[in-house]
Amino acid sequence: MLADVSLFGALAPSLLIYFVAALGLFIPLVLLAGRCGVDRLAWNPPLARFGLFLCLFSILALLR
Repeated sequence: MLADVSLFGALAPSLLIYFVAALGLFIPLVLLAGRCGVDRLAWNPPLARFGLFLCLFSILALLR
């Protein structure tokens, strides 16, 4: 079961930690994909970015 994490005295769900970690991985990957031109290969780039973020978040949450 997922436990709560104490952040500066306030309890936060552990999914928040996974969300922030996924965001930390997502931003450099999107910047790298933009520089390499991988964004142009997607039919809908915002939807592809959202899918990438969901994959990263899911992997982090499931590998707990």
